[in-house]
Amino acid sequence: NSFRNFRVFSIQIYQLYAYLGRIHQAMVTSLNEDNESVTVEWIENGDTKGKEIDLESIFALNPDVAPEEETAPSPETPPPPTPTSVKVNKIPKVSSVLFCFLLWTAAFVTAFPVPFACVFCSSVAARRKSNCVKEVEKLQEKRERRRIQQQELREKKAQEVDTTVPNYEILYMIRDFRASLDYRPLSTADLIEEHRICVCVRKRPLNKKELTIRDLDVITIPSKDVVMVHEPKQKVDLTRYLENQTFRFDYAFDDSTTNEIVYRFTARPLVETIFERGMATCFAYGQTGSGKTHTMGGDFSGKNQDCSKGIYALAARDVFVMLKKPCYRKLELQVYATFFEIYSGKVFDLLNGKAKLRVLEDGKQQVQVVGLHERDVKCTEDVLKLIEVGNSCRTSGQTSANAHSSRSHAVFQIILRRKGKMHGKFSLIDLAGNERGADTSSADRQTRLEGAEINKSLLALKIATISPGMTSCENTLNTLRYANRVKELTVDTNQVIEGVRPNIHVVDQLDDDWDHLGSSPQRDDLKLLCEQNLEEVSPQLLTFHEAVSQMVEMEEQVLEDHRAVFQESIRWLEDEKVLLEMTEEVDYDVDSYATQLEQILDQKIDILTELRDKVKSFRSSLQEEEQASKQINPKRPRALL
Repeated sequence: NSFRNFRVFSIQIYQLYAYLGRIHQAMVTSLNEDNESVTVEWIENGDTKGKEIDLESIFALNPDVAPEEETAPSPETPPPPTPTSVKVNKIPKVSSVLFCFLLWTAAFVTAFPVPFACVFCSSVAARRKSNCVKEVEKLQEKRERRRIQQQELREKKAQEVDTTVPNYEILYMIRDFRASLDYRPLSTADLIEEHRICVCVRKRPLNKKELTIRDLDVITIPSKDVVMVHEPKQKVDLTRYLENQTFRFDYAFDDSTTNEIVYRFTARPLVETIFERGMATCFAYGQTGSGKTHTMGGDFSGKNQDCSKGIYALAARDVFVMLKKPCYRKLELQVYATFFEIYSGKVFDLLNGKAKLRVLEDGKQQVQVVGLHERDVKCTEDVLKLIEVGNSCRTSGQTSANAHSSRSHAVFQIILRRKGKMHGKFSLIDLAGNERGADTSSADRQTRLEGAEINKSLLALKIATISPGMTSCENTLNTLRYANRVKELTVDTNQVIEGVRPNIHVVDQLDDDWDHLGSSPQRDDLKLLCEQNLEEVSPQLLTFHEAVSQMVEMEEQVLEDHRAVFQESIRWLEDEKVLLEMTEEVDYDVDSYATQLEQILDQKIDILTELRDKVKSFRSSLQEEEQASKQINPKRPRALL
């Protein structure tokens, strides 16, 4: 054991001396009696430095100051008498001004004779380490224990990871990020703030289809006005990471929020507006299957909908409650309701057998839906019946996101009239799901037309519902970016006064590009949308929308001309019948018969030839639309921020 301890101790001394590298003098400044060591100081390059060293080392380096060892007395010679009051101290007193040599080099270690080194190391091995070294060793031990604990935690966590979950790395990244957040969700105790334009976002839970494929929830709503999207990314070296994007809106509703809470903070403040002679509008906008119809119409059970829990019914309930207030009862207001849908650019009355309606502009430049039926309602139950009738007629279809998806914009209006004149109107709009261009480019023409009309109208609408699944991440980000833009809608007074047009060079360039297309209401609307969405929409998508608009216009012209030809054909039949009856007479005028028949045939040829040319143009526009749909690039390349 002594040889083993010496071997270890001699290696430690060698390393220490090799690191320090020289021998010099130092001055003793203090004596530490508790651990039998001294503190020494010396001056090196103008700086004062210090060290703690034990007494045994000092005595080994300075034998002239070491205490003399006591010799055992011989049996023959008695020990000299010593006074009883005097005690022998084996450790000499060390002066504070004692100079000593310090051992500072590895070469000095090798110069020791081996017997002396053995005696030296065996005598001071237990006390060779200074307090500083001991503290360092304690820190090292703590560090090692901490590393062992962390390794055990990592191994335990790795055992808990379910590698069968798709994208499990992203799942645990999201969990770790959410664990660091401070959650303060919206509650009924929060105050309702007044906004001229209120932008809200609602997140729904994962649906059955997403749970079946074990999709990940990439949406987090930590507070009442913040929405965070955890977008999975991949580096060049294939390392996966999260890009956490944050959006701020007026209100943010998580997946545990009910329709009543959404209504309380969004549509309920608008009910009083219509009693103050105002026009209020509430949109539900978002991706297909994100919960728009659920929010506006009510809960679904299969294909059946509970209309009593939607914003339609909740708004109607509050309207009738406010009618009973004394301040509004004296106005003698009457409540009416309308329900219509917009599908592929056409308007249909859902309360009148889905009759097709026309949208025209009156002399006051107000858009009117001609022939729309207004139903008188006396209570909330009447409104619920109308909603059920309208929903049963509404156009729907199956999409990749939803088995029962609304493919039209539904507009439910609550109208207040006083003595026949409009007093206020509340429009509650459930929009069709927005589609990416790539989702519809390979579909049939009817689906492409649905998507084109839906997307073109949604370019101007900014109220959002979002899906939580990772597979819907791109659509969710697009929805949030659209909704985020509404907060930038401000009016610069100086520009209004001075008549300055923003981005005038862009607008003028668009004017030149669109001059060859002529003017029409649809093209004017499309031109305006192009000006407002230059960064979000690709040139190919704009070309596709222009082709669709041209095709729709040609379709309307062909239908109108065909109806006109049909009505004219009835008149021709009557004229031809008269001519044939004339030929039954014995002395009928042959010249008159031939002249009139020739006139009828000329009219037929001219009108039918014109109709045939329009049909040919219509077929050409159909081919152009199909070609444009194959070249759709859904959006412009966005610069990385």
